[in-house]
Amino acid sequence: MGQLALAAKITHVPSMYLSELPGARQGTRQDAIDGHKEIGRRCRELGVDTIVVFDTHWLVNATYHLNCAPRWQGSYTSNELPHFISNMAYGFNGNPELGRLLAKACNEQGVETLAHDATSLQPEYGTLVPMRYMNADEHFKVVSVSALCTSHYLNDSARLGWAMREAVEKHYDGKVAFMASGSLSHRFAQNGLAPEFAFKIWSPLLERLDHEVIQMWKNGEWQDFCAMLPEYATKGHGEGMMHDTAMLLGALGWSAYDGKMEVITPYFAASGTGQMNAVFPVTPQDGHAVPPPEASRATGFRAFARI
Repeated sequence: MGQLALAAKITHVPSMYLSELPGARQGTRQDAIDGHKEIGRRCRELGVDTIVVFDTHWLVNATYHLNCAPRWQGSYTSNELPHFISNMAYGFNGNPELGRLLAKACNEQGVETLAHDATSLQPEYGTLVPMRYMNADEHFKVVSVSALCTSHYLNDSARLGWAMREAVEKHYDGKVAFMASGSLSHRFAQNGLAPEFAFKIWSPLLERLDHEVIQMWKNGEWQDFCAMLPEYATKGHGEGMMHDTAMLLGALGWSAYDGKMEVITPYFAASGTGQMNAVFPVTPQDGHAVPPPEASRATGFRAFARI
């Protein structure tokens, strides 16, 4: 019935908003903004009606959650970085119907998930920043998914991604894009050093590790990457313990995925962290390589999130 038309790993660095404003940082993130606009353009070209964002700034301590309210509008200031994002206006529509379908499919696959369609809960900036550039004209509906998960297994996040794809393909009448909104390495510069590291990675080790992972994605080395993801998430300081990446790869087929990543915005540094925009071709999959529900506890792929 429906189709997963586009899948991407995207940045949401708050310096993109600073890049719009007069001052020393104006224009410095235009490449990342242009990358978002290109991904939005491709979504329009493919006929996407809804963007589902796996948001590593939405912290949850139990269950997976979907924010699928009919409408969001307001002015946002980041509690983490109020000197980067302050009074940023936003407005776009949600998709309650799709949100409920996604949550139902996840629960049927053994991944406890709740959809919130009657809520005052507002999206976090892992959703708001990308939608500012991909969806400025409110062309797309949006569903936001919690992906900063403090007591969750990466295997469950992979299964959640696969369940969501199945829900779209079997039960939804439309085209959807999945966006993993989060960085690669996410070791922020130590307090007091942020200006010095505005355009630098925190350590040579993390930068080298990120580049090795990017090369694996370009080569399509998915069995090896999925096997190393739990360690990469912890030792590589992955944002949100890389639950967004597990969700995205689960939707694509996990270790059986046979696509090769396309870089949209090349790897760049922001306040010590490693960032990029990239598209992952959606290829036919049967889901057999996605970890079964019972595998999560057996393998211990639990990832403790750090803020």
